[in-house]
Amino acid sequence: MNYLLGIDASTTATKALLINTNGDVVAVASTEYGFETPHPLWSEQSPSLWWDGAIASIRELLAQTGVDPAAISGVGLTGQMHGLVLLDEQGAVLRPSILWNDQRTAAQCDEIRRRLGKSRLIALTGNDARTGFTAPKILWVRDHEPPIYARIRHI
Repeated sequence: MNYLLGIDASTTATKALLINTNGDVVAVASTEYGFETPHPLWSEQSPSLWWDGAIASIRELLAQTGVDPAAISGVGLTGQMHGLVLLDEQGAVLRPSILWNDQRTAAQCDEIRRRLGKSRLIALTGNDARTGFTAPKILWVRDHEPPIYARIRHI
């Protein structure tokens, strides 16, 4: 029998689900973790928690079921939105991820609106500048962590 693996790397846990090709749930596993709030309005998390959580949850599924990994014919992956992960030239993480619920970027949102105009911004993107979105976070790193900003090669 073949199986499908689902992985969800969320804000508080990485969850894994194994189903058979009939759609029956075979097993579920979850690895919990937290996020940091080092300053008011901040929300950060190490991306390694997502990777480690996925490994632990998948291993737990396999241990629960005894399923041969070769019998897994497909993998679906989902995760939290708008988490900024900055990588250097070698693909190394430069700083903790700034999460979707982080609210530190009000000044950068104002800058985006000022430069583009709110109406034009909405016409171009379908959205206003929001503190949880990625572009204001990149500008925040530019403004507050220039040495890290200078090393960004992948987002």
